Amino acid sequence: MELALRKEKILSAVVEGYIASGEPIGSKALQSETDLGVSSATIRNELKALDDEGYLAQPHTSAGRVPTRKGYRYYIDRLMKPEILPERLRENIERAIRSGTQAPESILSRTATVLAQLTKAAAAATTPSSDEARIHRIRFVSTGRHTSMAVLVTSNGMVKSRLFRCDFVLTPQLLSMFDKAVNEEFTGVKLRDVTQGYLQTAASNMGELTLFIPDVLVAIYDAVQSALEVNVTVAGQTNLLFSDSYDFDSARKTIRFLGDAKSISRLLNNSRSHRIYLGEESMTPELAESAVITARYEIGGENAGAVAVIAPMRVDYKTIQSEVIFAAGCVSRAIGDLL
Repeated sequence: MELALRKEKILSAVVEGYIASGEPIGSKALQSETDLGVSSATIRNELKALDDEGYLAQPHTSAGRVPTRKGYRYYIDRLMKPEILPERLRENIERAIRSGTQAPESILSRTATVLAQLTKAAAAATTPSSDEARIHRIRFVSTGRHTSMAVLVTSNGMVKSRLFRCDFVLTPQLLSMFDKAVNEEFTGVKLRDVTQGYLQTAASNMGELTLFIPDVLVAIYDAVQSALEVNVTVAGQTNLLFSDSYDFDSARKTIRFLGDAKSISRLLNNSRSHRIYLGEESMTPELAESAVITARYEIGGENAGAVAVIAPMRVDYKTIQSEVIFAAGCVSRAIGDLL
């Protein structure tokens, strides 16, 4: 149901005032801090109507109002204006995400850490789903006379490596032959199709290399199995214990949920491009008092994994959503550069 304009202004003012102060918002504060141009009595009548309709609640008889989950949802969906992040902050976020090792898992770990620091809440990031991922490239890096690293690069930006050892000397010429042969067999193949049977067929197609290739194929198979797993990185869990918007039990339940990688992955990777879950909307009992602000990142123009901030429901949604969406874009660019 769409509210009348004056009710929308009052609801928006209550939500933003409560987010900023943590205190119930009364009619006098609304009259002095907004341009409604109506009496305090009129504002009280509108507050009561919003209360009756379930958008606001009154903690105590003489207190002002606070938003309910329904009120937050209306504000987020209809009234909230996107926050434009300062250019300096955008530069700092991108620099922090791109600093250090450029492996996708490291990029996602830094992203979760940056978001946790910015928001003083918890943050999470998931690696891309590999359901439809294909092998983009396999490279070999010499590590010794008898050892080398098989480096798997997938179409969704994952990079996995496995060391293998051979009884014979791995010369540059031999590694070059391995490179040509395995990429002819594996490039473009779906990860889930790389079975032991596929390996046997690939080996038989390699002619004179068949006797030299078994250890190489085992390393590739192990790298593929690792790439098929969806990993989750979480940061800032302890921030929730010090939030004045959580009681201890709610913080404890939320932290317990953040310890379940499968549940986090299922929630975040099922969301659309960006979304805010409020309480029970996440279908997760442990998050009944929490908000989850998510954004998907893309690899090659396709939805890949997700980043998110997990916080109490009294939180600065417009700023955090902008930060999460921007961070997701940084991840898309950073992982995309690896392909």
